[in-house]
Amino acid sequence: MKKKYLYIMMLVSTILGSSCANKLDLYPYSSVSPDAITEKDLPALRIGMYNDMQNDPGVHAFILFDILGGNLHTAAGSPLDLINSQLSPLAGVVSNGWNGYYGALYQVNNVISICEGLEPNSIRNTALGEAYYFRAYIYFSLLTRWGGVPIYRKNSLEKLARNTKDEVWAFIEENLTEAEQLLGESTNYYYVSKDAVSALKARVYLYRGNKSAAAATAEKLVTSGKYKLDSFEKIFRKLSNTEIIFAFENRTEESSINISDLFYSYAHPNKGQGNYRVSQQMVDAFVSTDKRRDISLVNIAGTYCVNKYPSGQTGRDPVIISRISELYLISAEAQGRAEGISRLNELRRFRGLQDIAVNSDGQYQEAILNERNLELFGENFRYYDLVRTNTAVQKLGILDYQTVLPIPGRELQYNPNLEPNPHY
Repeated sequence: MKKKYLYIMMLVSTILGSSCANKLDLYPYSSVSPDAITEKDLPALRIGMYNDMQNDPGVHAFILFDILGGNLHTAAGSPLDLINSQLSPLAGVVSNGWNGYYGALYQVNNVISICEGLEPNSIRNTALGEAYYFRAYIYFSLLTRWGGVPIYRKNSLEKLARNTKDEVWAFIEENLTEAEQLLGESTNYYYVSKDAVSALKARVYLYRGNKSAAAATAEKLVTSGKYKLDSFEKIFRKLSNTEIIFAFENRTEESSINISDLFYSYAHPNKGQGNYRVSQQMVDAFVSTDKRRDISLVNIAGTYCVNKYPSGQTGRDPVIISRISELYLISAEAQGRAEGISRLNELRRFRGLQDIAVNSDGQYQEAILNERNLELFGENFRYYDLVRTNTAVQKLGILDYQTVLPIPGRELQYNPNLEPNPHY
């Protein structure tokens, strides 16, 4: 299979490959038609697409919202110092993420184009549904970082201007609807399923402000009986569990996603670079009865580190994209204080905490944000949770314009139709 995968990916790269460093400059080396790819090649194409989706955006893409979320710092600075160091048009994390997502988009668009030229059947429909999901996920990631971005329905030489945020949101929902019609039930959470589409849909609805749709979509998954809250030890130690809806397996030798290496220090038995340390404020947020504490945090030689990714330099950990506890929190937030607090307290009780009572919508929003911070710490949510609830400036100490990332400087030079985000 590996030889076949390499052969097919080389063939696709020859037929449809892009040579430029700038991922918006998408042109083929040759004029050979994608019709050269047949149905028998789809399994290898799927493997290649999953590989690109996992690896192209880079390891920092999966923890960027934690890096910017105020809970982490470097050895030599504060959380705000870390945030300011990353929010620069010249920052490698920013440019690598932009290039990586558009690089993955290039391969996803290839798969869509190829599948659209094949007769419908179960294998083709699965690959096409996965590609639509991944395209939605790519644009969701781009939008929550940079706001409106260019929409490429097909790979193109054109240097497009930025679409509006509403246009990008609509494009994301359009792709998720297409994916939902093509995909079936989950047999393995390392592959995209109809439930994975629903989980991302609920997140999109919540973030876009469509709370009724968010609540209904989340509740459908919560009450389906397919998923149940489970212990953190099972979820984050690669044990059989009832929580995960979709995750990248992250185990191939081609993988470059080693989150643990950035979190564990060299003093840990599995070693690590220890680039990012946990703030004392975040450590203090976990009370002693919280069952999530020991898997979320570990003290290594007097320094607290994120503990959800245990491999260090010795291996690769799965990267979770959706799990059922997030759907509990989406439902709780979307239903509002009167109805949603029961879901919030159900999650808290399972994690070893007491029920809470609140007296206002403001207190309820704060309770939701606090619980999301505890539950989803280290999973790439915090910064945008604060941005979308208009609390980032106050809680992080950033400036108003820093609620979106800067467009990478090289992209602005290359494409004169791109407008920069203000003040960068």
